[in-house]
Amino acid sequence: MNETRKNEGLQALGAKTRYRDDYAPEVLESFQNQHPENDYWVRFNCPEFTSLCPITGQPDFGEIRISYIPAERMVESKSLKLYLFSFRNHGDFHEDCVNIIMKDLIKLMNPKYIEVTGFFVPRGGISIQPFANYGIPGTKWERMAEERLMRREG
Repeated sequence: MNETRKNEGLQALGAKTRYRDDYAPEVLESFQNQHPENDYWVRFNCPEFTSLCPITGQPDFGEIRISYIPAERMVESKSLKLYLFSFRNHGDFHEDCVNIIMKDLIKLMNPKYIEVTGFFVPRGGISIQPFANYGIPGTKWERMAEERLMRREG
């Protein structure tokens, strides 16, 4: 790990992995974006996302896709993995999971723009694909969020 990253106090990166068995937004860590003047995409795919149905307690399986345009801070990928894993025993509807993930990441790093999509495996013959996005209010990123939401197709 380079000196810049070491000085940021990241805990998860390079440490022994401890998996949480409950929803744990506190495991999320961020670091300084080295190129805040540039607009660029960062994308994460988590094809093995699991959570629990809040009614039946049965496991739900799906893929979570996160795309964002960073501002000053970025999410550290190992902490993101541990965070997403913490949903394993968390009971929430698919739509809630997607919105919670987005809001936790906004709180962590205040990106210029972010979108989170869930592609959940069918249960009872129906698949659900919730999408949530956000752009900084009063900026072109807010307009982008509106446009991407309105043009969104299932």
